[in-house]
Amino acid sequence: MRSLIKASLQAILKSPSAIIFTIAFPLIFILVFGFLGGSGGFSIKVAAAPGSDTTSPLYSMLHLPPVLKWVSKDTATINKMLKKGDIAATINIQKQPDGVKPQYKILLNVASTEVDKAQQLKGILAGMIQLQDPEIQRRQEELVNIDMHVSEVRNYKTIDFILPGQLSFSLLASGVFGTAFVFFNLRQTLVLKRFFATPVRKEIIVLSEGIARMLFQLIGAVIIISVGYFAFGYTLYHGWVTFLEMLVLCSLSLLIFMGFGFIISGVAKSESAIPPFSNLITLPQFLLAGTFFSIDNFPKWLQPFCNALPLTYLNDALRKIAFDGSSLWDVRIDVLVLLLWGVVIYAIAGKTFKWE
Repeated sequence: MRSLIKASLQAILKSPSAIIFTIAFPLIFILVFGFLGGSGGFSIKVAAAPGSDTTSPLYSMLHLPPVLKWVSKDTATINKMLKKGDIAATINIQKQPDGVKPQYKILLNVASTEVDKAQQLKGILAGMIQLQDPEIQRRQEELVNIDMHVSEVRNYKTIDFILPGQLSFSLLASGVFGTAFVFFNLRQTLVLKRFFATPVRKEIIVLSEGIARMLFQLIGAVIIISVGYFAFGYTLYHGWVTFLEMLVLCSLSLLIFMGFGFIISGVAKSESAIPPFSNLITLPQFLLAGTFFSIDNFPKWLQPFCNALPLTYLNDALRKIAFDGSSLWDVRIDVLVLLLWGVVIYAIAGKTFKWE
């Protein structure tokens, strides 16, 4: 096994495509988005705070300006989005008892990273109220009072979203393309057949290739995370503990993704058939699994498909561990879904993989 691992690792390190997919390709995107910085373009996303009066005419009126993008989620999700700056503020509208001035009170709970947007939001709210009544400018204080509370949160940078996506796609591409090409070539060049004339067991051959590819991918992961952390301030909530938990999750995911490669190497009739099969698996996940942007941006009818992809759960788990400080146990649902995918993938691989 030690000899096979060494030979496989040497072959991977000499492969230009492996270097490009594992390290160079993700690093290019990380550098591009890292230099862009910031938290994305201008938009004002808001949500109704728990307990807000959603039956009042004022609430309906505030849905009129197109610049306000209202988000409808459960309370826990809204709080997480506010914490990350995915929404600028929550709006709490409270109608006062009859005879009490002002008639309405509006409390804006604002993330400290979104204060500039919140100031614009406050102006938009005041402007919308004034448009509803020609006399409102004269007696605005009697109708509504707009107050703002700033919640201190950590800045959720572009790199905090992009880096986990690029890291996970690197794992997927390496697991699928690398494994498919390696075992197809080993079979076509009769290397596997020669192995059978030795005391080496079949499982040792597969395990050795898996360990070699895992070691190479972990080297790539260390480089990617280190560049993100030291060059662009990528968030590692618990420092080295977070770093090690990410590596453990990467190792598990790579083993699962290699199953796709085993399937393709068994199904492909020629080496030229491997790229189309591999792209059929990797490209939809690259585009739809939240690698570059949140899947919430996709149409509602497409989101269930996005949420079924294994890469989606790896992306979510890596982001929760790195930015939120979640442990591997906290992301156990994501890990469980990945393991279920692994069971299905290797069950199919067992039926399709060919040794000769």
